[in-house]
Amino acid sequence: MNRSVEYKDQVLIARIVGVHGIKGTNKIRSYAESLSLFESGCSIVARPGGGPKNRLEIEWVKPHTGSALIKFHGIDNRNQAEALVGTELFISKNELPELEDDAHFWFDLIGMAVYTVENEYLGRLESIIETGSNDVYVVQDKHKEVLIPALDSVVLNIDIKAKRMQVKLPDGLV
Repeated sequence: MNRSVEYKDQVLIARIVGVHGIKGTNKIRSYAESLSLFESGCSIVARPGGGPKNRLEIEWVKPHTGSALIKFHGIDNRNQAEALVGTELFISKNELPELEDDAHFWFDLIGMAVYTVENEYLGRLESIIETGSNDVYVVQDKHKEVLIPALDSVVLNIDIKAKRMQVKLPDGLV
């Protein structure tokens, strides 16, 4: 999940970015690693344009050219689907799958203070770029931006409770 916003016990998992066809299908940008969070019959929290939340029940979801298509029960035409564009979709944290050891949700990492092994403050982890081989952490302070490869040899320690990460930067990175 690259861009992450939390509302108490909820986690942003997608944004509705468009419509597809005339039968009420929406296009989403998923921030989840897989579409398994969008199960048919599940109820999902929707916040349209930062407004009050409501619930939508998922009818189906499927991958579609770099994004995904989703159909909600009760959204049966293009006009209804267009009204949902810009809506953010959330699930409860307790609905998230169990992680393997040493794995972290992106929303747990965003905002962390990042330090070198020499205890030099590099900045805050602002976002994560997904690449083919490994993720890249975008760390910013007031004066610079550092792109840090998310590799075991570089990221030495992640302390979720302290919101702190320690890294050993490869030569020439800063």
